[in-house]
Amino acid sequence: MAEVQSPPTQTALATPDTSLEPSTSTELAPITTEQTIITTNAEGKKVKKIIRRKRRPARPQVDPATFKTDAPPPTGTIFNIWYNKWSGGDREDKYLSKTAAQGRCNVAKDSGYTKADRTPGSYFCLFFARGICPKGIDCEYLHRLPTVTDIFPSNIDCFGRDKHSDYRDDMGGVGSFQRQNRTLYVGRIHVTDDIEEIVARHFQEWGQIERIRVLTARGVAFITYLNEANSQFAKEAMAHQSLDHTEILNVRWATVDPNPASAKREAARIEEQAAEAIRKALPAAYVAEIEGRDPEQKKRRKIEGGFGLEGYEAPDEVWHAKEKSEWEAARDVEAGGAKMREEGDVQGQLEQEVQAQQSQQGENGIFSSSTLAVLKGYTAMPTNKRPAPVTGPLVGYGSDEDSD
Repeated sequence: MAEVQSPPTQTALATPDTSLEPSTSTELAPITTEQTIITTNAEGKKVKKIIRRKRRPARPQVDPATFKTDAPPPTGTIFNIWYNKWSGGDREDKYLSKTAAQGRCNVAKDSGYTKADRTPGSYFCLFFARGICPKGIDCEYLHRLPTVTDIFPSNIDCFGRDKHSDYRDDMGGVGSFQRQNRTLYVGRIHVTDDIEEIVARHFQEWGQIERIRVLTARGVAFITYLNEANSQFAKEAMAHQSLDHTEILNVRWATVDPNPASAKREAARIEEQAAEAIRKALPAAYVAEIEGRDPEQKKRRKIEGGFGLEGYEAPDEVWHAKEKSEWEAARDVEAGGAKMREEGDVQGQLEQEVQAQQSQQGENGIFSSSTLAVLKGYTAMPTNKRPAPVTGPLVGYGSDEDSD
């Protein structure tokens, strides 16, 4: 797929360029970093010391006047935008070719702040990773290494490029969003006795490495990073580069490792990440009690967990049910109190309205307010009571019989 970033074109470079000079606008003011250090002075008192450092601006990696953006030569008849390659006659693949890269990134010298540091969620500069960015401080992408705090959607890499559902046939390109791949395949390594040390020294420059496996006889290495963004950065930074010799590396994405031990390690890593997320979501005291790192809470749980039975300790299921019932009871009490307060507010409002009506009637009506207050507690009794009917013998009327 076509790149989402584009350096200045040749026509734009014909105009006077000021990217080599530091910008004086307030938007590109130097970003300062603060570091707090607590030390002890000669008198034995603790002193807090705040150290502020200004971050240096990112420097252009190549001269903008000599930078050229030439399109790749057509090696086929149709250009496939999904695979970013020519089809119908192409016999050369850029990942299988032995053409050296145009430049190489030097993180210690080239990294610095750019315009992207003022925009949260900015992507990393693809040309900075390749060592050929001519913009420097005026670049709209980040010029530094990714960290664990740089999180991007699963369908986009750290450079802002869209991933696809499947990998390319040569396992190159951006990658797939259906799998979190942190392992790189590195081929065409010059075989020496210290090949493992050479590979580790060159690839640890792009982030923290979890595991390295080197096949010395074949000149192949598999590098697994802790962070996926670092593996994406390292893939672009080391593509077509050389190590301590004149070899040209072939860096691609690694396929799924069929080793059961690797699958177990990946599953354990995912579980650890989930556990860490749960630890951050729960209170620290609760987590310490569960993990047994708080002796006081552990002692209290052991005493209360007996429930009056000597030698009995309640399992986790009983504690879970107990804490859940306590939480539901506290929630019901809180909800009941809120309901009572709401009903009290409504009743108070009605009483105020009745008092207002009564005062208005006292002012405009016949009776005064004191009279209405007396009449309010008076209950009227009926004065005219009907006497109860007297029951007598039943007499039949209009009958000719003598028995009536």
